[in-house]
Amino acid sequence: MSASQSTAPASIRRSSSIWRHWPVAVGVLGAAFAAIASPDRETIVISLLVALICYLAAAALGVRWVAWAAIPVASALVVAGALIGIEPWFVLGGVAIALVIVGLVARASRTALAAQSLALVAYGGIALIGLALSPVVGAVLASLTLMAHSVWDVIHYRRNAVVSRSLAEACIAFDVLLGLTAIVLAAASG
Repeated sequence: MSASQSTAPASIRRSSSIWRHWPVAVGVLGAAFAAIASPDRETIVISLLVALICYLAAAALGVRWVAWAAIPVASALVVAGALIGIEPWFVLGGVAIALVIVGLVARASRTALAAQSLALVAYGGIALIGLALSPVVGAVLASLTLMAHSVWDVIHYRRNAVVSRSLAEACIAFDVLLGLTAIVLAAASG
C-alpha cells in the first residue's frame, strides 16, 4: 500500500476501489435491463451476437474503444431492422460480413480478425440453434452459450487484447448475470 493510500480515510479508499470496477456495474445494469425488458431466447441470442460484433468491430478496425461504440450502433441497427421487417440475425450477419471486409481492406491483424470471426461463427452458431428448439430448451442453450462467452471475455481481459479491459470486464458481468437469470426464468416457466 502506498503512503497516500494509507493516510486516506477508509471511505475514500473503498469508493476508489469501487470506482475501479465501474465496468461491472455497467454490465450488471445492462443485464438487469435485458432481463426486465425481455429475458427470452431471442433477447439472449441478440445480446450475444451484439457482444460478438463488438469484438469483431474492434479487431476489424484495430481500435479498442470501437467495441464500446459498437454496442449502441449494433443495437440501433437491430431496432432499425425490426422497424422495416428484417430479422436481427440478418442485420447482425450483414454487419459481421461488412466488418470482415473492412478489416481485410484496412489490413487489420489477420490473427485478431480470424479469431473474432471464428468466435462469432462458433458462439453465434450454437446460440442460433437455440432458436430452432423449444422455447425453454432454446433459452437454456442460448443462455449457456452467452455464459460460455464470458470465458472469451476473461481471455481478452487477461491478455489485454483486442478490446479494452473495461469492455471485457463489463461483458463478463453481463454475460454471466443475464445467462443465469434467463436460465432461472426458463426453468420456472417450463
